[in-house]
Amino acid sequence: MRSLSSLCGRLKRGLALGLAFTLAACEAPAPQHTAPNVSLPIAPPEAGVPYEPGANFAQFIANFRAQAHAAGITDATYDAAMAQVAFNPRVWQLNSAQPEFVKPIWDYLDGAVSPRRIADGQAMLAANANILMQIEQHYGVPKEIVVAIWGMESDYGRSMGNFNMFEALATLAFDGPRTDFAKPQLIAALKMVQNDGFKPDMMKASWAGAFGQTQFVPTAYFAHAVDFDGDGKKDLWNSVGDALGSTASLLQGVGWKQGATWGYEVRLPANFPYEQADLDINKQITDWRALGVRTALGADLPDNAEAGAIILPAGARGPAFLVFGNFKAVLKYNNAVSYALGICELASRIGGADGIVAPWPRDEVPLGKNERLQMQRDLLVLGYDPGEIDGVLGRKVRAALRLYQIARSIPADGFATKELLDRMNAEIKSKTS
Repeated sequence: MRSLSSLCGRLKRGLALGLAFTLAACEAPAPQHTAPNVSLPIAPPEAGVPYEPGANFAQFIANFRAQAHAAGITDATYDAAMAQVAFNPRVWQLNSAQPEFVKPIWDYLDGAVSPRRIADGQAMLAANANILMQIEQHYGVPKEIVVAIWGMESDYGRSMGNFNMFEALATLAFDGPRTDFAKPQLIAALKMVQNDGFKPDMMKASWAGAFGQTQFVPTAYFAHAVDFDGDGKKDLWNSVGDALGSTASLLQGVGWKQGATWGYEVRLPANFPYEQADLDINKQITDWRALGVRTALGADLPDNAEAGAIILPAGARGPAFLVFGNFKAVLKYNNAVSYALGICELASRIGGADGIVAPWPRDEVPLGKNERLQMQRDLLVLGYDPGEIDGVLGRKVRAALRLYQIARSIPADGFATKELLDRMNAEIKSKTS
């Protein structure tokens, strides 16, 4: 989660860790303490002294004890999990890294929905047919979706991460952009030790604190994990049944609709109003039909009482998809369109469906960070609000790009390209020369 679980994942997915689920863990009664809760202020670095990652980490661990106490964690639990924790430079590096370019979605999907991963998924579907059938019947989530998440998150249990969960979460909680995420996760991880009897040295995780075969985060464990194999433990590391059952439980909990489709590829007419292609713009099937939208193979859109949204993951030159509520449920596992599309496409391919019909614009070169910053500055100069100038092409930048495109009669897909950047640069240059 990621969504709660997932969220998580890894940078290799091309996604930033948008853990959509930071749910509060179950509260335990406050214990009696033998020592006062003393929180010492962490001294700021002296002027002119270079920042040293990890400085004052031991003081942070000492201070965090009071926060753990307030959440019901005993000294014995805290010491068992945190006594040997050290600042992890690798976690800090991964947490602080800003990639110089965004991986194109076609490259991401080449790996996420590779022939090997499809074949392995089909083999796992067959090998675990009985328990997957039970999970599907109980939660209403298709077995192919569950297996796809398993494959995407840990390569079917082969790669679950080898970081000490407490060291990773403490490093994230100490400093950097994910402190607000990591602190409640660290408390929840401590509760996994105290309430459910996990041994701290056995709790391996990714660098971002996600763990097990489907990469839950600790708060998602308390919100959605289940003992599906009935052995009295909720073990997402070693029990396939618990891991897959918990994944289905999570999806059901965030709104998966039994028997409904996640979506499908569509074909857009030449005169399509691309500003209507947005995850937040939902229309009835009859409305999309009226705009000339058809299936990827040119047939009428199938009847569906549910409203759907059209997304263009690679802009107007790439494939288009009509997606519904179940797609958005997968987004709550990991809040990235590329991830959700990867899961849904992998599930479809594991189930025997054909691949995406329309070609990807593989000649499109992703913008580097300096180019993304320049695009934001250009939009501002041209009178469009891109939000904070941070090199992140998020919702506000896409909205500004669409306004720019509409004003110039360009398909308003909000997709950042080098061609658009060159055009904006040329406009600004002509106005100032």
